[in-house]
Amino acid sequence: MLAIFASVLPGPSAWAQASAPDAQQPSANAVAAGNPAQLPDAPLSVASSPSPAGNHVPLEQQPHPTVTVREAPFHILQDGKHIFAAPIYLRRNDLKWLLPLTGAAAAAFATDEQTMTQVVSTNPSFNQTSANVSNGMVFGMIALPVSMFGFGEAKHNGHLTETGILGSEAIGDAIIVDELVKLCAWRERPYEDGGKGRFFAGRAGVDSSFVSEHSMVAWSSAAVIADEYHSKWAKFGVYTAAAAVSASRVMAQQHFPSDVLLGASGGWLIGHYVFRAHHHWSQLLPQRPH
Repeated sequence: MLAIFASVLPGPSAWAQASAPDAQQPSANAVAAGNPAQLPDAPLSVASSPSPAGNHVPLEQQPHPTVTVREAPFHILQDGKHIFAAPIYLRRNDLKWLLPLTGAAAAAFATDEQTMTQVVSTNPSFNQTSANVSNGMVFGMIALPVSMFGFGEAKHNGHLTETGILGSEAIGDAIIVDELVKLCAWRERPYEDGGKGRFFAGRAGVDSSFVSEHSMVAWSSAAVIADEYHSKWAKFGVYTAAAAVSASRVMAQQHFPSDVLLGASGGWLIGHYVFRAHHHWSQLLPQRPH
């Protein structure tokens, strides 16, 4: 199953823009400053086109044209191609994050049944309240980039507009990946068959527990917003909200811990990739201390 999630990783050919070069391009100094992520890139994505000096330029430091709504559908299709081809480009350097994730996932799979039957409450009222919380919060994580786009357009704020568009693109990518994984996994929900969480169970169908769509969507949205804004408080806020969505899905007896762990990982990787592949506005901003 981890091989499925390797498919959300960007390959070296990830950057390809179809926009006309009518947007303001960042200066050489602004590009050089870059916008390095606080978490490790997965995998290390290097541009296929060298700089004039012959050095390869990291994906996030390449000049990207202005993000527009018109190009968003094309970006989603383009991202899908790169996302599912990316396992071909895994490198030895990627083991620094892939091995810990594999270990955590293995531990989660090994304890899923015990956790859901002996640790998490099965009280119907508690489970329903948790489900309501997770539904409300994930809708908020979807509405946040949409609202940012609306305010950005109204206030002529390019940064807000870009964040809204890229956040929505990441959510679209996450939903597509999640649904394809569900169709492959067919995992039973925790409330079915004594919480065994069997894969390839006929009764699961398209309502598969693996992976958590709520978790993947929330983390994809949060990753774009966190990458666009350098504020520690912004990062803390969106990642806390995304973590709350993931945790509440487990407490609602809707997903196993492994479902939300890999959903969150996949969502973060997708959101981070979408930002690195398409962002324009933050390249024009001076780098702030973290």
